[in-house]
Parts: sequence; C-alpha cells; structure tokens
Amino acid sequence: MHPLARLPCSMASVTLTIEEEYDMVEFSVLMSVYHKEKPEFLRQSLDSIFSQTLPPTEVVLVQDGPVPEAIAQVMDEYQASHPEMKLIKLDKGCGLGGALNEGLKHCSYDIVARMDTDDISKPDRFKEQVTWLAEHPDVDVCGSWIDEFSGEVDNVVSSRKPPQEHADIVSFSHKRNPMNHPTVVFRRKAVERAGSYQPFHLFEDYYLWVRMIQTGCHFHNIQRSLLFFRMSPDMFLRRGGFKYSCTEIRFQKKLHKMGHIGWGTMMQNIIYRTTVRNLPNSIRKFIYVGLLRR
Repeated sequence: MHPLARLPCSMASVTLTIEEEYDMVEFSVLMSVYHKEKPEFLRQSLDSIFSQTLPPTEVVLVQDGPVPEAIAQVMDEYQASHPEMKLIKLDKGCGLGGALNEGLKHCSYDIVARMDTDDISKPDRFKEQVTWLAEHPDVDVCGSWIDEFSGEVDNVVSSRKPPQEHADIVSFSHKRNPMNHPTVVFRRKAVERAGSYQPFHLFEDYYLWVRMIQTGCHFHNIQRSLLFFRMSPDMFLRRGGFKYSCTEIRFQKKLHKMGHIGWGTMMQNIIYRTTVRNLPNSIRKFIYVGLLRR
C-alpha cells in the first residue's frame, strides 16, 4: 500500500501540494565558458542541465571573452532551442570569478546553481539540492560529492567527499576547500553580502566560502555524488610548479590575516602544500587520487 493511502484524504492532498511546491521553486543556473573549452564538452554539460528532473527556470551562460566559432555555434543552437537560456558576452576575458560576478547580475532568482561547462550533472541533482534549500531556510550553500572521471563518464577514477554538517565543513576549511565548487547551489543574497567572488587566482571559490563563513552563512554537503567531474590529462600538472606554490603561500597568509586559521595551521598548510606542488606530476597525482580522496 502506498504510504499516502493510509492518510486521510485531506492530509494526502496537503502532502502532494507541498511536493508540488518544491517542483515550482524558481532558480537560476550560472555558468561561464571561455576559449579553451571543447564544444562537445559544453554540449554534454548543457544536455545534463536541460534533462534534469527539476529543470532550471533560467540558465545564465557567460561567454568570458572571445571564443572559437565552434563554441559560439553550440551556444547559439541551445539558446535557440531553450529560450530560458541567457547568453552574456564579455568583450574581454576576466577570469572565472569576474565572469561569475557578471553572471550573478543577470540571475533573476535568489537560488543559484553553479555548473562548469565541462562537467555533467546527474539527473536528480537540482531536485535534491533545491529541495534541500527549500526545506532548510537556514542553509545558504548546499553542495555534494563528485565522481571524478577521465575520458568517458563511466570511467570514474576517484571521488571527492567533503563533510556533511556545517561545523565539520568549517573545520575542514582550515586545511582544504570544503565545497566542490561545480556542485554548489547557493542563495545569491548571501553570496552578495559576503562580497561575491573576489580576485584570487585559483582560489576564488575557496576565498568566497571562508568569507561567507565569517559572515555567518551556513553550509551543507549532500552525502552522495550529484555530478561527474571531468579530470583533464593536465589537471595535476596545472596544480604544480613554482607559480602555483607562490599563490598558495599568499592564500594561506590571507586566511591567517582574516583570522580563519592560526599561525601554526598556516605554516603546516604552507609546508605540506608547497611540497606537494613541487613533486613530480605522477607522485602529485597519486597523492590527490590515492590519498586525498575517499
């Protein structure tokens, strides 16, 4: 017997009405594409958005500077077939943080879901996260785990599983980024109160989460993967080297200056992270995939 069959008709009606209300929550999806994206990846990403069990009310796609004709054709095609898609074109590339800030200005709704143009959302992603925010008005940012894949989507090589509860997320943020950025669904007003995305190359999202924590925002991570994250062949190469190490040191000093971490934690983070940044690429990959993932 269906659980609703045991309820009085009036109660069953109320329950269905509440479920329908969640289906009617209006929200935006915020994305940014730049010249190095592959058209087929963008197409897969957009397909995963428009085939959601809870489709978005609007999709705001920011073109971060000039892009090749092949990418432009994909964007034009989807804009023609999906009138809910807004295409915002920037004359010059301003980086991910700047592009997302511009996109936020064009988001019509307070609930905003982030999505990268080379990742693939699982079908129930928006349904789960938007419903969670609707049921928990005290939560400002809702993320999830990710499945990291290489090549084809069925070739999952690792998963990144940040903690669930707010207190654990705050503690985790003292050492590592506590949210999987491409999975987050947040309240736009809460992001804006914290100053939105601010320039800090490679750490724009991590920097935002810390500032939001300090302004009293609450976080939550759903404890299952809602997104396939594409691991490019040069992903770990890009995470190493002298320049990345220097940026890492500056970021750790910034966290200390903000009062988010103490001097000892800052030094531990700098020593550990700069060591990993300067290891051979194969060893760094083993550390990320074999040791830092669960």
